[in-house]
Amino acid sequence: MPIISQFYGIVITMYYNETNGKHHIPHIHVRYNNDKIVYDFNANIIEGRIPLKQKRMVEAWIMIHKEELITLWEIMQEGQEYFRIEPLK
Repeated sequence: MPIISQFYGIVITMYYNETNGKHHIPHIHVRYNNDKIVYDFNANIIEGRIPLKQKRMVEAWIMIHKEELITLWEIMQEGQEYFRIEPLK
């Protein structure tokens, strides 16, 4: 699972496939310390939780980079080379 961005101890990854086939809902996986959360590209939580401060940062990052996330999801689903997305500053 490639790391697509990293900032303030937050690691954002995106799966491009899984053992039982492709993911159907475009999403990212976020880790902060021992906490994990999964978001869709509208910054809706699919599952998990992280501390409020980091949650707000990730949600802002998603909204800033929504178009890049969509493009990245599409190319990764086609098996093409992934790219990293600018971290939150």
